[in-house]
Amino acid sequence: MLSWYDQAGRSLPWRAKGNNSADAYRVWLSEIMLQQTTVAAVAPYFARFLEGWPTVADLAAAPREDVLSAWAGLGYYSRARNLHAAAQQLAADGMPETEEGWLKLPGVGAYTAAAIAAIAYDLPANVVDGNVERVIARLRAVETPLPDAKPELRALAAELVTANHPGDYAQALMDLGATVCTPKSPKCEQCPWQSACAAYATGQPETYPRRAAKAERPRRYGAVFRIQRDDTFWLVRRPDKGLLGGMAALPTTEWRAKKFTRAEALAAAPVSAAWKKIGQIEHVFTHFALTLDVYEADCAPSNDGWWADASALPTVFKKAALKGRDH
Repeated sequence: MLSWYDQAGRSLPWRAKGNNSADAYRVWLSEIMLQQTTVAAVAPYFARFLEGWPTVADLAAAPREDVLSAWAGLGYYSRARNLHAAAQQLAADGMPETEEGWLKLPGVGAYTAAAIAAIAYDLPANVVDGNVERVIARLRAVETPLPDAKPELRALAAELVTANHPGDYAQALMDLGATVCTPKSPKCEQCPWQSACAAYATGQPETYPRRAAKAERPRRYGAVFRIQRDDTFWLVRRPDKGLLGGMAALPTTEWRAKKFTRAEALAAAPVSAAWKKIGQIEHVFTHFALTLDVYEADCAPSNDGWWADASALPTVFKKAALKGRDH
């Protein structure tokens, strides 16, 4: 596996290979960004964060609103709030050098703590993300479906943890899952573990890991209100607690299971005006799908907020801001 990684491992901006040590700040920042997000999506955000805040002290000193704005579009916004809070703790107390130390920080769970320990400090840690789960499920032909198989897969992965370049080994497993042992059409002929893989021996490796049937994603409804001045929009700050907490947003109703009538929607508008419905937008969150009616009015806002362009908005509100526009 280590030989394969030396030849085929991905070159990523937060990564160091072989005898080169990785910077803990860069590893931590990248791992928080990579939670539930792809490498391709993370790369430009990682570069912008490093440009704006090259050290953890810089990030800790930044206004939280600036950090949230820089995060806009990356999703799972509680990560940004936790990132900023953790940066302040790291700036005050220093970088932990153990899994246990990292687990005490907001936003850091078992996988992230293990990944930082292995990659930044070359400690033998059991690093298990979705890619690793898939590799292990196929290697051992685990019949228990996900998510019930998670404890079993973690235990099986722990048996393979090595003290020989553990950081490279952890990243090798991640890369194998991301580039070779992919969910569909795995490239088994390129796999260094092909001869030992029980799923490959069955002739149907793509059927692993087994998965329980997914429940249908529920749908919610709401309305969003767009007040525009040239290329800027009237934005408000969402409450800290809850979905998209602390993020900039267009004014909106609650999001509920029942559709809003026009009268119900306009009763929640930020100001009384001649609101015109200009269409709908769709957005999918992890646990539900959302349909928002988009209303627009030429009026002066009367509630707390500010004028800004759409760049700082989360994707769902950016869709509403740009609905019906040419750009």
